[in-house]
Amino acid sequence: MAAVARWCVRHRLLVVLLWLLALGSTAAGAVVAGTSYSNDYEAPGTESGHAVELLKTGFPGRGGDSDTVVWHTERGSVRAQDVELRMGVTLGEIAKLPGVAAVSSPYALTDGAGTPPYTPGPDDGEGARQISEDGRTAYAVVTFEQQVDNIPVAHAQAVVDTAKKAATDDLQVELGGSAVALTEGTTTHTAEIVGVAMAAVVLFLAFGSLAASLLPIATALVSVGTAYAGIALLGHLMTVADFAPMLGLLVGLGVGIDYALFIVTRHRKGLKQGLTVTRAATEAVVTTGRAVVFAGATVCIALLGMLVLRLSFLNGVAIAASLTVALTVAASVTLLPALLSYTGGRALSRRERARLAEHGPLPETPTGFAARWSAFVARHPRLLGAAAVVVMLVLALPTFSLHLGTSDQGNNPATSTTRQAYDRLAEGFGPGVNGPLTLVAELDGADDRLAMDQLPDTLRESEGVASVGPIVFNGSGDRALLTVVPGSSPQSEHTSDLVDRLRKDLLPRAEEGTSLEVSVGGVTASYDDFADVVVGKLPLFVGVVVALGCLLLLLAFRSVGIPLKAAVMNVAAVASSFGIVVAIFQWGWGSELLGLGSAGPIEPFLPVIMVSVLFGLSMDYQVFLVSRMYEEWLETGDNRRAVRVGLAETGRVINSAAVIMISVFLAFVLTGDRVIAMFGIGLAAAVALDAFLLRTLLVPALMHLLGGANWWLPRTLDRWLPRISIEAPAARLRTSGKIPARREEHAERVEHVPGRTGRN
Repeated sequence: MAAVARWCVRHRLLVVLLWLLALGSTAAGAVVAGTSYSNDYEAPGTESGHAVELLKTGFPGRGGDSDTVVWHTERGSVRAQDVELRMGVTLGEIAKLPGVAAVSSPYALTDGAGTPPYTPGPDDGEGARQISEDGRTAYAVVTFEQQVDNIPVAHAQAVVDTAKKAATDDLQVELGGSAVALTEGTTTHTAEIVGVAMAAVVLFLAFGSLAASLLPIATALVSVGTAYAGIALLGHLMTVADFAPMLGLLVGLGVGIDYALFIVTRHRKGLKQGLTVTRAATEAVVTTGRAVVFAGATVCIALLGMLVLRLSFLNGVAIAASLTVALTVAASVTLLPALLSYTGGRALSRRERARLAEHGPLPETPTGFAARWSAFVARHPRLLGAAAVVVMLVLALPTFSLHLGTSDQGNNPATSTTRQAYDRLAEGFGPGVNGPLTLVAELDGADDRLAMDQLPDTLRESEGVASVGPIVFNGSGDRALLTVVPGSSPQSEHTSDLVDRLRKDLLPRAEEGTSLEVSVGGVTASYDDFADVVVGKLPLFVGVVVALGCLLLLLAFRSVGIPLKAAVMNVAAVASSFGIVVAIFQWGWGSELLGLGSAGPIEPFLPVIMVSVLFGLSMDYQVFLVSRMYEEWLETGDNRRAVRVGLAETGRVINSAAVIMISVFLAFVLTGDRVIAMFGIGLAAAVALDAFLLRTLLVPALMHLLGGANWWLPRTLDRWLPRISIEAPAARLRTSGKIPARREEHAERVEHVPGRTGRN
């Protein structure tokens, strides 16, 4: 690390240019190549996945995304001649737009001059079903030529603009569907700007130096920008979810600014001790930089733990987020020391430089609130530890009611066109019309055909079924398609219960005595299958992540107790943060107020991604806190002093880092994207609990109570374990020759010492 730091400082211009070249080239490549994200929630081997395959092979014309145009009138009827003419013309125009394969309408499509042939759609011949019983609401189905991942936003926007032109004071026109949702862009850049601005304020208050406060932000922006463009390119090589870039921004900005903060803090400490800029930057990278590399490695390992689930959808998210963290670590130990060498003594505030010039280097001793808090925890470890446990348990209680399921457009903000279309359809046709179930069957012979013909009558009499559409056969007659509209919304547990009844009871009885095989698909079925696969593999995933994290901490601190406490603390942070997510998003406590839509279930993939990210971030603070305690323990052998000094010296920087990360995470709520908002609030809550309750209260309280047992390691294990060091004391490094001895450094020119003029 010392050689890397010295090289980066010595060739600082080259380092800066290389990073700018990396940023510019990846950004240019991303612009040229475009994006190719895919939200493929299908899990291999599931029934819903089989239904999709049957649909693709048996009904190739239905492969495109289907969206809806909904119109509603409070006065009169949608069957009125003026409404029918107006919407007929509009839908006729939509049918001619680029990328539109078909439009299925309750009316004949017309251009106003005549009535051209009706454009076939999935409900052809069933137009009456697309008008509500009260005659005030109707809808048309717009089928695109491609699935949503391949639909240009311009094509979707053209459909929205054309449909919206038909709206009048008496006629409301709204649109819903996945393609339409592409036009409701999120305000990611606003979130970035707000998050970075808040981080800059916190850094300036912590350092009192504009140069020092801007360096962590500049480092993070360069590395995260490179990663953001890299993720766009990655989408052309593998399945990457459309929220992966924003998740990378979310995590990358948080950890990137924090990692740079830790290194700049150590650099400033060296300057205050009278070191030259070069030597202070080198020592910061060799000491704290090693802790940054270790902490970043734990985050990447936790993220890559998602690969054990073997789900292509999560593989892309894991690699994208790991790429972002790896680049932020690389920038922190290469680009940052180069930039530090440019700032010179300006990394210190004017007051600090003046004090250094007047009085010379002074020993830094922990003072202020951090020192007082550390002494307070040492005096009352039982009381404070018990209070922290109670708070964490209370916050974790909502987690026990966690419901994984479909978060659909009914959870969008009330002002969005997709939400209003969803609500109008639910009011006019029942909630199930927003998420019909698709039954696809393979037919082999007359017996199968007869059983299929009898199936609609059986389903219409079943509990939870609102309506059943006509059977549609493909050209060869070996595939059949049946649409079932539930009586409940796609995200309702009643709809999930209906899927279970169809699969376990109703369909097996209908198939009895034949070779008929009916597969249940649709939005709810797909999400339920995905959730089942994720939940089934979750224990293995958590076990792998916890085991690897404990192994790393065991190697670093050569203690059995430290890793075990870290694992328990991490689980506590995850459970409590999930409790907050459930309360806001599932129970709806303040979700509408925050502009996040109505209450609904939690996305099936959220637990896996959040567990991996939270375990990684929790390890960061554990490493920075305990490494200082471990250093003091090695030098004094006094556990009480080690815990007190470690907390006093790291508490302020950990709290500053936490405030920065919380600010960045909460800023992403401004995107208006429900999934990203879940990540933002969940991660912000976890970091707040971890930094302010666990690491600065519960962990030191437990370490005071356990005494010397904190550092116990069986002798046999001690002999077998390789010896590694996270953040070696600077004095030890100088003795070993990795950093020049101080007396040698005094031979350098005096003007290199920040804040000094003249001779020593």
